[in-house]
Amino acid sequence: MNSIFRPDVSSAPCMLGENNPDIIQQDSAPAEVALLNGLSRVFGIRLGNDQRSPEARFLGDLTRLFHQRRIDGEMNLEKHDCPWANVYLIQYGILRLFREAPNSKISVHHFFSEGDLVWPVFGRSRTVRNTLCLTSSTPATLWVADFAAFRSAIQSHGDGLWPRFALALTEELAELTSMREFRKHTMPARERYKLLLEEYPELVRRVPDNQLASWLGVVPATFSRLKTGATERSAR
Repeated sequence: MNSIFRPDVSSAPCMLGENNPDIIQQDSAPAEVALLNGLSRVFGIRLGNDQRSPEARFLGDLTRLFHQRRIDGEMNLEKHDCPWANVYLIQYGILRLFREAPNSKISVHHFFSEGDLVWPVFGRSRTVRNTLCLTSSTPATLWVADFAAFRSAIQSHGDGLWPRFALALTEELAELTSMREFRKHTMPARERYKLLLEEYPELVRRVPDNQLASWLGVVPATFSRLKTGATERSAR
């Protein structure tokens, strides 16, 4: 296919350091734009030009609650035996939700990545009886808000808004978790690993093997054998 070079709309990357007058310099969008876009996707609100609309006021009230936070990998965000304090919108990175048994055995329940909103779905997790932990699997850029203030802001915009929002995300997380448990009890590990590669290639590339093993429901040695076997089969 032939390509047409139009200097009025594009420039070769090698020209970017020359301060060429033909290059149109555009300012980067403010960080708050990423937050606003992320919240609009979570709530299914299409952004418009009318800043006085109920939807715009709603998103504006929420964005004022958040602050940006950059963290390294393996940073503890929420711990068991402590009330879950915050809500997190992931701009970049992967977080994992897990439980840790008294014998230090870890059971990973879910991974969250870019665009996901993470909050204490279950009422128990908002008390000292909380058994869930949230930790970063990779370095991450997050938008963080106090959960109680977040919920109160949503409730202030309509009596039924919070239940509808909470139910939708709770059902989504419950469905994913129940499907994984069903597969764990009905499918051999090799088939579950194959589905992991097909359905979550980004996780396979970015998350450590020992965490994926826990999520898959196998010990690390078994996961290593599954990984080696898949590599050998693909090389044939």
